[in-house]
Amino acid sequence: MRRLSIGVRWTGTNTDAVIREAQLADEIGVDSLFVPELWGHDAFTLLTLLARETKRIKLGTSIVNIFSRSPGALAQHFATLDQLSGGRMAIGLGTSGPNVIEHFHGVKFEKPFTRMREYVEIINRLLRQQPLHFDGDVYRLERGFTLRFEPLRPHIPIWIASITPKSLRQTAAIADGWLPIFLPKERWKQQLELFFGDVRAAGRSPADVEVRCPYTVTVTDEPERVAAGRRENAAYYIARMGNFYYDHFVRMGYGDIADEVRKAWKEGGSAAGAAALPDALVSQLGFAGQLGACCEALDAAAEAGFSLLSVSVVQDDPAKRAAIYQKLVGA
Repeated sequence: MRRLSIGVRWTGTNTDAVIREAQLADEIGVDSLFVPELWGHDAFTLLTLLARETKRIKLGTSIVNIFSRSPGALAQHFATLDQLSGGRMAIGLGTSGPNVIEHFHGVKFEKPFTRMREYVEIINRLLRQQPLHFDGDVYRLERGFTLRFEPLRPHIPIWIASITPKSLRQTAAIADGWLPIFLPKERWKQQLELFFGDVRAAGRSPADVEVRCPYTVTVTDEPERVAAGRRENAAYYIARMGNFYYDHFVRMGYGDIADEVRKAWKEGGSAAGAAALPDALVSQLGFAGQLGACCEALDAAAEAGFSLLSVSVVQDDPAKRAAIYQKLVGA
């Protein structure tokens, strides 16, 4: 069987459809469902519903940022959801960036690397019911608080979204899973070798740290439409989301392309920025096509070393969608 993950984009108006999709994936044997959180609807409301309406599928965030809520608040959220779901939660964390943190949440974007380390340690301590005495660079907690209920599990898996070399080394040392983004297929081998080298350097076994493949495989009759969305999303992150993602593309050897995207976006707007991304790079960031080709793409990702594979199905008919999921899972 393939270990598959799906994501949902919740607009708040199609709640029943999202629940039905989650229940279908649950019944078929999809491993995980991740809910994002940007500056629209929050992730935890939907996860509460899904915790009650599904039975086996793992549920997580991809991602919530570590600035707009305290580590204590996140420990409360996830420990509560873990109880509601019967122990199926995963904690997906990221720093986001100054554009969002400072101009949507109104919080200074300071010490993201240190903050992430302290967040993880505080959440883990609270889940273990250890009195919260913590003397960090960001957090100083002296009253010995514990959660006023016993968590279902003393540890909930923590996945971290990271892209810089420094943050990757930290993720390799403290996380249960890595959530990469914009990882071109031709760089898979290089990036996974670097990451698992960091895992070994931290004294851990690569078997102890999972990696979700960011290369989403989409079953669809309209692959061009899916590719257009992938192109627009990558261009937006390069041109409009600060320097983190731009620098990421530069480190992987796509600096000239990233420069062209930024220049085109500045001069001609979003359409021009997207058009500046070459087809060859867009095709490296994901795959869309017929079912058989999608199964081959998933197998290639698993063979490369990814433990969790990202899929999407574009099909309105519930029976056909179920059959497609069944083939993708490979049961």
